Amino acid sequence: MIAGNWKMNLRFAEAVELVKTIAGGIEGLEGVDVLVAPPFTHLAQVRQALGTTKIFLAGQNMHSEMSGAYTGEISGTMIVSAGCSHVIIGHSERRQYFNETDATVNQRIVAAIRHKLVPVFCVGETEAQREADATFSVLDKQVTDGLQGIASEDLVDLVIAYEPVWAIGTGKTATSEQAQEVHQFLRGQLAKAYGAEFAQSVRILYGGSVKPANIAELMSMADVDGALVGGASLEAETFSQIVKF
Repeated sequence: MIAGNWKMNLRFAEAVELVKTIAGGIEGLEGVDVLVAPPFTHLAQVRQALGTTKIFLAGQNMHSEMSGAYTGEISGTMIVSAGCSHVIIGHSERRQYFNETDATVNQRIVAAIRHKLVPVFCVGETEAQREADATFSVLDKQVTDGLQGIASEDLVDLVIAYEPVWAIGTGKTATSEQAQEVHQFLRGQLAKAYGAEFAQSVRILYGGSVKPANIAELMSMADVDGALVGGASLEAETFSQIVKF
């Protein structure tokens, strides 16, 4: 899976034009699922622009409640009604800027499952945590707490995105070996919790300054199953090159 997180970018017309161009650039491509996550205000229009293409649509976040007095929030019901099949949960920017925690991430994953949305569950360590040799303990807690109380049968389509926070928007990229080491660890943690067969079925994406120049090497790693792309997903030709690695 190659997923494009558009974050807080693009006006309506730009979003529609971008997804149409991406769809044209990857037409007929087999063997890879493509997903885009526009801003909430553009979801319905982008879904319409996608037409019968095989590109999946995701929300960038969601509230854990179905409705209520939560001004400015978006529920799973709303995301589904806009045509989404997936939702990004626990992105590092949500954790960093909006005080999301492992507990609120867990609540959102539970809610996503209730709405039959596929969670794209983000985990990752900061530069300080990596330098303190705390990468694996941080990731263990994020995965354990994020999936707390959720049965494997409810996580059949789960996608995990490993995003080293120090590599997001910085131009820095984890080496392919670093990505593989972490992805292998994450798969091992899933195996301990849910069994080896389940762990092998989960797609683990890498996110962090992914570009056409590094996607092939990253994807050559045994446990790297795709990418969550940020800035490079805002350029149709660049994103298409990544998809067609």
